[in-house]
Amino acid sequence: MTGTKKQTNVLIMTITVFIATFMTAIEGTIVSTAMPTIVGSLHGVKMMNWVFSMYLLTSAMATPIYGKMADRIGRKPVMLMGLGIFVVGSLLSGLSQSMFMLIIMRAIQGIGAGAIMPVTFTIIADLYPIEKRARILGLNGSSWGIAAVIAPLLGGFIVDKLSWHWVFVINVPIGLVTMLLTMIFMHESYAKQSSPVDYMGTVLLALTLMFTLVAFQSLSEAGGLVRFIILLVVAGVLLALFLRRERRAADPVISLDLFKSRTFTIQNILSALISGVVMGFEVYMPMWMQGILGLSASLGGFVVTPSSMMWIIGSFIAGRMLARMRPQRVLVIALIDVLIGFTILLMLPAYAPYWNFLAVAGVLGLGFGTIITSTTVTSQAAVDNSQIGVATSFNTLSRTLGQTMMVSIFGIIFNMAVANVGRYGKGLTTDMLNTLVNPHTAGQLPNQVLAPLREALFSAFHGVFISCIIIVILGFVINLFDRKRTTSKA
Repeated sequence: MTGTKKQTNVLIMTITVFIATFMTAIEGTIVSTAMPTIVGSLHGVKMMNWVFSMYLLTSAMATPIYGKMADRIGRKPVMLMGLGIFVVGSLLSGLSQSMFMLIIMRAIQGIGAGAIMPVTFTIIADLYPIEKRARILGLNGSSWGIAAVIAPLLGGFIVDKLSWHWVFVINVPIGLVTMLLTMIFMHESYAKQSSPVDYMGTVLLALTLMFTLVAFQSLSEAGGLVRFIILLVVAGVLLALFLRRERRAADPVISLDLFKSRTFTIQNILSALISGVVMGFEVYMPMWMQGILGLSASLGGFVVTPSSMMWIIGSFIAGRMLARMRPQRVLVIALIDVLIGFTILLMLPAYAPYWNFLAVAGVLGLGFGTIITSTTVTSQAAVDNSQIGVATSFNTLSRTLGQTMMVSIFGIIFNMAVANVGRYGKGLTTDMLNTLVNPHTAGQLPNQVLAPLREALFSAFHGVFISCIIIVILGFVINLFDRKRTTSKA
């Protein structure tokens, strides 16, 4: 196939990438804002983590496939495909009438989302040289900041005045606009590859990811330990078959040569761990605000806004720091910041003033932005230009895997705590917790049960945040093994 003579409009496509990122950002924040209401409406506090993890599961399964397709057939068709599926999944999620239906529709939404983040990052890598890339990623992070301001207010307004169903439908017009801009202003040339598509490797990889992530999800269910072991063994066998296949494939889905770089491997492990920690903060903080402080959905979601705003600053800082020091040192500084943030969060009393949580969110966001931007740029710099699509998609996959596994682990910790709610008071049930976390129904509970129910929630949140601290400390240890001196390519 011959490439078109038209040139991509760099400015318009950069804006388009920002819009796509904004759509992804606003989706996550709005869902977190609306989740207490969704849980109360559909009576599914024990299934809550599936709404997040099913989305992440299908996104993880699709991400490496999209990354390989982006290298083979171009970024544009893959971007349009992912956006189209995401828009359909968003519409169907908005039409859901049960927790089970919502989880299935979120799976479709995740299949589309699997293309958006890796392909947008790859487009940025195509449009800008490495010395400017961190700066553009920082600007791209402003989409998260804008979404952080708008999403809680908009999400809270929708939940309070309309219905939680509309928090998903809002993605439809944004997605359609992004598709239109991509079709008109993006033009690319690429050489048709004669090597056969690695269909077997694709299937084996998807199955490996599916069994791995479902195994972690099963831990939160009755008898889940046995299923976890069985599913993990199956995943291990599939992984062995996948690795064997990739060694023989003419054009593997994920080239195993990528992992010969210690820096590439370590950066992706750290990206996975910290992305999981981000989920621990963003999923459970709004619930703390609504379930314990009794705030509205708007204020509950707004608590994560400083994190997203400071994420932008962290991205800019990462670009400047990477130009002057080793990636390892940059990550040490950022990890210390995150550790301080979670330590403060752990020390706050249950009924601390609202501004305390906003301050902690800002501290955490600075570290999150620095770490994620640094690991992304360093991962791209560690590979050849011909592998940037696959490398970027694997970095996104690592983040998604980390999020999915950590959401599962946090869900187990949280569910184990709330399952013992009866020890905080006679007659307390998980149904009461469903009622408590929904600001629309919390007033239905008698006053005498509010204090013990909130104590149970507070204990559950502490378990999650202690786990986050342990993960950050693990990140410190892993980072010590990276000896790369610069992000510049040889």
